[in-house]
Amino acid sequence: MFSPDDTIVAIATPAGRGSLGVVRISGADARDVAGRIISRAAPLVPRHATFTRVRSSTSDSQRTVDEVIATWFPAPHSYTGEHVVELSTHGSPVILQDVLKCAIEAGARLARPGEFTFRAFLNGKLDLIQAEAVADLIDAVTPLQVKVAFDQLEGTLTTKIAALDNRLLDLVARLGASLDFPDEGYHFIEPSAIACSVSRVIAELDALLAAAARGRIIRGGATVGIAGRPHVGKSSPF
Repeated sequence: MFSPDDTIVAIATPAGRGSLGVVRISGADARDVAGRIISRAAPLVPRHATFTRVRSSTSDSQRTVDEVIATWFPAPHSYTGEHVVELSTHGSPVILQDVLKCAIEAGARLARPGEFTFRAFLNGKLDLIQAEAVADLIDAVTPLQVKVAFDQLEGTLTTKIAALDNRLLDLVARLGASLDFPDEGYHFIEPSAIACSVSRVIAELDALLAAAARGRIIRGGATVGIAGRPHVGKSSPF
């Protein structure tokens, strides 16, 4: 079992070569860990991109690993809600692994898969629906998948569910007040209004469930069978 209080580090860009790569450090000691491996005497300035070098923290002559751009995002104004330092390096897998190793030797722990997003959830930066949307957005391979995932990440579904929850809570409060004061002549809600409110909520829930079914198809695709007798043109629609 891992501790959510550890300072964690991981490569935040896909595997393979590229012009740039990013190593992300998150946790209470993120700036201290970064400070132990970069050749900069002055502390990092919040939200300022700073050119510096990463050096090995071991005994091999404090060799320079790479030239990087370091950016510090103080808590709570970061993706995870914790102190975060992002090191933009050259995109060689060898360099990224070296920078990662340096950060671990300087006191960080290798992050588990999805742990940055998990911490964002724990710190109230994302809800569960938005956390799922992060994975969907990363895995998206079509423009429509991107659109649906981004809408979810923006909180569209969360907002709709919260609105329904508030309406039901208001309805329960009015019903409770009417039951608590039956003889005082107070009518906090009329029976016809109760039926109308409940019907509207049910209709909106049905619409959300129907949208969810469509969303599953958009997310995972549909299995389609093309059947027919031999040589009737099945390969053309395929």
